[in-house]
Amino acid sequence: MRGQPPAHRPTPASQRAVRDLIPSVLGALVRRYGHFDAAEDAVQEALIAASEQWPERGVPDNPRGWLIKVASRRLTDALRSEEARRLREERAAALAPRDTFTAPPPGADRAPREDDTLTLLFLCCHAELSQSAQIALTLRAVGGLTTAEVARACLVPEATMAQRISRAKRKVRDVGFRRPDHWADRLAPVLQILYLIFNEGYTATSGPQLQRRELAGEAIRLARKVHQVLPDDTEVAGLLALMLLTDARRDARTGPGGELVPLDEQDRDRWDKAAIEEGVALVTGALSRGRPGPYQLRAAIAALHDEAPSADATDWPQILGLYDVLVRYVPGPVERLNRAVAVAMVHGPRAGLAELDTLDPEPGHRVDAVRAHLLERAGALAEARTAYESAATRTLSLPEQHYLRTRAARLGAG
Repeated sequence: MRGQPPAHRPTPASQRAVRDLIPSVLGALVRRYGHFDAAEDAVQEALIAASEQWPERGVPDNPRGWLIKVASRRLTDALRSEEARRLREERAAALAPRDTFTAPPPGADRAPREDDTLTLLFLCCHAELSQSAQIALTLRAVGGLTTAEVARACLVPEATMAQRISRAKRKVRDVGFRRPDHWADRLAPVLQILYLIFNEGYTATSGPQLQRRELAGEAIRLARKVHQVLPDDTEVAGLLALMLLTDARRDARTGPGGELVPLDEQDRDRWDKAAIEEGVALVTGALSRGRPGPYQLRAAIAALHDEAPSADATDWPQILGLYDVLVRYVPGPVERLNRAVAVAMVHGPRAGLAELDTLDPEPGHRVDAVRAHLLERAGALAEARTAYESAATRTLSLPEQHYLRTRAARLGAG
């Protein structure tokens, strides 16, 4: 690697580009050596080496080849014993083309295997892993986050996260690096994990910040890569559209002091118009290609919110119709709760409250928060105040606590 002029020093954009190479680099190592757990550690060490060396020496002409070379060296050092090394190399030479692992010459434009990201996602979302382990391993192995960054994202101590990731890597250590035979059946948990990561980033379940933008951004980045690999899959397009349409409102969701601003009070001029346009195009194209799935329906609902020029102009009857279809696909508590809100907006708060009464109690705060809002709209202020206070005690998000207590205080003591 040679030194380069300042124009080639690492920038945020180039750092993101390097992160995009992680699935390709890790895929090359696992295909050659196996040992997913050790290979993933080696890739992380190569990234650390890059962060230390590139600012001083400049970005190499072929970053992917450099990372593969360094990671391979670290991995072979970790695995080395003369006899074992010789057996591994002989086996690798027999099973794979030589040029799969050879770094291209400087300046060569060699595209990485386009399905490496999806293959890694399938691996990280293996059925034997718990959901929390799937999220952690996805952020670490596919997203390229360090263990400390994953720990911060998941709000657990770094030592706990290190153990969680180590256990997860051991469980998938001997799983072959290839797409599953029936990959379409395994795509659903991959999309669910990306959606969970996005939701935690968009509305943090605990802590002092309403949003963790880097986490939502990482989910969008990974969803884009899956969409690049599977451009004709309508649910992948629907999930990416949903993320873009939802994330488009992020700048308007908090006030100057970080306080929560509800949807109907947001300054829509602060919404990201480019993200909305892209999301609408994605979901429109997906819906035109056949029977809609849950992510497409959620994206269509988000599009109706985003395209409305004001809260009063929102097409709530159409939103309710979409929720009627969605709950037939996914009759979960979140979907039914959101449908109750739509019922209230179309038929009045008392109708919405009647829908809430049909829902099973849930451990979170959202049912109480929605109940409080509908009771306030119905004029039952004392009951609304009690419900706001109950919701505030049941959320670990400080901005949500502040918002709910402020709403309760506005209703007076009585």
